[in-house]
Amino acid sequence: MSNFKRYFLTGLLIILPLFITFYLLFSIFVFIDGACGTLINAILKRYLGFAVPGLGFIIGLSVIFFTGFLATNFLGKRLLHLSERWLMRFSFIRQIYSPIKHIIHYVASREKPSFNKVVLLEYPSKGIWTLGFVTNEHFEKANAATSSDLVAVYIASTPNPFTGYVVLVPRSGLQSLDITVEEGMRLIVSGGIIIPGGKTDGPDAVEQQSKN
Repeated sequence: MSNFKRYFLTGLLIILPLFITFYLLFSIFVFIDGACGTLINAILKRYLGFAVPGLGFIIGLSVIFFTGFLATNFLGKRLLHLSERWLMRFSFIRQIYSPIKHIIHYVASREKPSFNKVVLLEYPSKGIWTLGFVTNEHFEKANAATSSDLVAVYIASTPNPFTGYVVLVPRSGLQSLDITVEEGMRLIVSGGIIIPGGKTDGPDAVEQQSKN
């Protein structure tokens, strides 16, 4: 029975992400094709007697390409910026759009923040541990001003790791974590759901948990 549970959970963890990925891609295709192609195909069918399957998807791709083209020149970039500012005036849109935008930009960006290592520090008060990323270990002017060995630590926000704040912490107050910066970032972006080496880390983790 334990083997059946282990095989089932391992297979589910492998199949589920694939299913969700392809389902989302298919849903996006259907949505774009329906939103952009329904009206045009209705016109074609009425006046020409036929419809073009996938026409809406082609139009959708063209819109995406044209938007990218606008975003790469000054005038288009300015127009898109003004449009985004107008959308951000509506709180319900801002609460949904802003986190999604930041997550997608982080995943797609090649210029991710450059950090040395992941640490834990007691912040904002004693007994509360916060995940941080060491950015500078040689802040000589701060060390001289405080007569301490201070380390600059970046504390990222969830779910957008590009926003956060920097604190200067005595080196003795830091605890090193044996995880990579990428794993630390995944933990931040997921809001603590994806824990390195934990149950949510992959099929092997589920398999190991099932054995236990």
